[in-house]
Amino acid sequence: MKLRRELEAISRIKDENIALTRLAISTDGIGPGQLISNGYMEFVVQKAIDLGFSPVQAIQMATINVAQHFAIDDVIGGIAPGKHADIVIIPDLKTIRPEYVISNGQVVAQSGQPVVLPRKHRYPQAVRSSIRLARNFEAEDFAIPVEGSRKEVKVRLIDQVTNLVTREDFAYMPVLDGQLKPDISKGILKVAAIERSYRTGKSFVGLIRGIGLKRGAIATSYVWDCGDVIVVGANEADMAQAVNRVKELDGGTVVCAGNRVLAEVALPVAGAISTESMETLADKLSRVQQAATDLGCNFPDIRITLAVLPTPAIPFLRICEQGLVNLRQNEFVDLIVG
Repeated sequence: MKLRRELEAISRIKDENIALTRLAISTDGIGPGQLISNGYMEFVVQKAIDLGFSPVQAIQMATINVAQHFAIDDVIGGIAPGKHADIVIIPDLKTIRPEYVISNGQVVAQSGQPVVLPRKHRYPQAVRSSIRLARNFEAEDFAIPVEGSRKEVKVRLIDQVTNLVTREDFAYMPVLDGQLKPDISKGILKVAAIERSYRTGKSFVGLIRGIGLKRGAIATSYVWDCGDVIVVGANEADMAQAVNRVKELDGGTVVCAGNRVLAEVALPVAGAISTESMETLADKLSRVQQAATDLGCNFPDIRITLAVLPTPAIPFLRICEQGLVNLRQNEFVDLIVG
């Protein structure tokens, strides 16, 4: 849906009477379910044609324009003597539906079915043992202690305003038995980043609002730009169970509630890649999302929402095992501010 809206938003550029030789189209964040139901670049090119780009323009935007931008059009991007090319045979220029796919001079797919199966890849053991947590976690590991005898403190929150974008916000929270607890009535959960690559034992627990969970926890080792496990939860015991299950799987995404694993997907290669079939992976990710939704999750793809929490590529309050990071100020900031 996101890709469709973005293409629709920019499609009016075709009416501006400008050269489109430097315009390219691509994708980002395509999940297994989308790949199975819609395909990949064929969907994007077909959508461009449906929005009024000429078939030649749409195909150029996915092939030769991109190759020219990267100055490799002497090797790829078109069908010509001396070039490397995967060739797709389609019914007509306006219908991007592969009847035959030719790669390396060989027909590899016909009528939507593979003729040549993809090779199996054997991953070295080093990348299959990437969740290097020295011990199992307990509920107490996700405590946020407050020094002194204060009954209330002002805290800095990660405010999840879209499925990707966060902002900084503040709230007053009660101190219960010397600790800060999740406040489900205000949508405030705990979020933790745990270093999982070098056995440093570093972790940080913060607060996040907007995810929507009413109970349970979700943990994942699939995160951007750092070697952390990210866990969000309404309950510290569920957070510990979710992290420990990720450790047992040697990488993955896990949904827990009430001392039960509700859904999971194993990602044993570098904590980010599955070894299962696309169909199996799509089914398990769907079950993970449904379990998260049943717990109250507000977002349509929780795996991506959690994955980007540490990234400096998206605004603007982020988390890592060392603490909260304000990207606008490019500095670490305190959780408790008053």
